[in-house]
Amino acid sequence: MHEDGFIGRIEWAVAGRALPGQHISGDRCVVLDAGGGAVLFAVLDGLGHGAAAADAADRAAQVLAENRSEPLDVLMVLCHRAMADTRGAAVSLALFDVKDSIRWLGVGNVDSRVLTASPAGLTVRAAVLLTGGIVGYRLPQNLQPQTVQVRAGDLLLMTTDGIVTESAEGIDLSRSTAEITADILARHAKDTDDALVLAARHRGGTTNGVS
Repeated sequence: MHEDGFIGRIEWAVAGRALPGQHISGDRCVVLDAGGGAVLFAVLDGLGHGAAAADAADRAAQVLAENRSEPLDVLMVLCHRAMADTRGAAVSLALFDVKDSIRWLGVGNVDSRVLTASPAGLTVRAAVLLTGGIVGYRLPQNLQPQTVQVRAGDLLLMTTDGIVTESAEGIDLSRSTAEITADILARHAKDTDDALVLAARHRGGTTNGVS
């Protein structure tokens, strides 16, 4: 599975595949226009794999689509309620504001990082502080979204645990997000799990609407 596009000046792409031998992946990506050129990204990893994991992730995806204007902590609670009779999922949310920030919140083991070019090479500007738990089964009491400042050209990278942690090494920020995600999936997907990677960045300039 490969998808990519633009919302306003935010370029995004996602690449994923099911566990080898399975036809259905429990990993999902949600990309939603949040208004004003901002974009809500969500990466969902249903517990386990197969149809039951996919059902949990699909429940959360529907809730997010129907409530995209809500704050991130409210969205997490809504996902939790919607998945109460499922296996549950790891969920990471990132609201990418074209001005200069990303607001994010993660429960479970979906990794989110912002990568930036520096004189020393590619560096991690920030990483989401993940909270332990399983959305739909055990949600932490204190959900505290974080805000990180970004510059045009910085890359938001979100990966399920089917992608090895070192997948950010060797990324060429001059490439498109579609090329980056396809390369990470091809080189760093584990053979023991579903796998999904999302990349997004603001391309610079201003926007007066959604393209």
